[in-house]
Amino acid sequence: MFKTFINAFKVKELRQKLLYTFFVLIVVRLGSLITVPGIRAAAIKEYLSNALGDSFNLFSSFTGGSFDQMSIFALNVTPYITSSIIIQLLTIAIPALEEMQKDGEEGRKKLAEITRYVTVALALIESTAMTIGFANQGLFNTDTITISNMSTFRHVGVIVMGVVAMTAGSAALMWIGEQITESGVGNGISIVLVINIVSRMPSDIAGLFTNYVTGASSIGGKILAIIIIIAVVVGIIAYVVWLQDGVRHIGVQMSQKVQGRRQVGGQQSTIPLKVNTA
Repeated sequence: MFKTFINAFKVKELRQKLLYTFFVLIVVRLGSLITVPGIRAAAIKEYLSNALGDSFNLFSSFTGGSFDQMSIFALNVTPYITSSIIIQLLTIAIPALEEMQKDGEEGRKKLAEITRYVTVALALIESTAMTIGFANQGLFNTDTITISNMSTFRHVGVIVMGVVAMTAGSAALMWIGEQITESGVGNGISIVLVINIVSRMPSDIAGLFTNYVTGASSIGGKILAIIIIIAVVVGIIAYVVWLQDGVRHIGVQMSQKVQGRRQVGGQQSTIPLKVNTA
């Protein structure tokens, strides 16, 4: 693997794509540390640590911790993923979209443009709901001005700023993902998701160690906990690889035909169908 990686840097085009992707991902991670203007960082961190459930923990993993810190990338690429699914489903129900899908490269470009508009609309709706909800919990700096009218304007201004910041952040990540696809190594949105999930691995490993290893009462219990954690991680990785590479071979019987005085055909073959795709 390391030899393949080193050989890739020897090719100028691949080296440029890898370096471009690397620097763009640095921008993604730096953006995840910039909090939304007007938010009370300490208060939001305390509130989310008490309020997060399993669904929010999964959402936090997809955002690489951006949601926990309420950064400008708090929504991440989830609006884009949702809009992509919506457009794919609508191509079955709406004939015009179905025609676009069958219209080759031009049709795909039009669908991609529609997906971008839907992404911005979803990001606007989600950011508005989140900002108003958190502002009602007192997690925004909306109480610094005591005059009633000015306080109202301040409250609305902070909410608008939060909505604009998160919507722009989601749109920026969508654009970054497309740039990685065009100028980087490809699969930009998937790479952004992967780097977000990988960025959470050190804290997840530390949490496992704290909960199960440090909390064990004996040395034997700690060793057993370490062995179980390693076995589970290795087992999950092996299962994912096995499922990803799994192929179902569908048998096909070729028909026979007569050529001259002899019969040809009648052979058996298989169609490999990826299990994961199915």
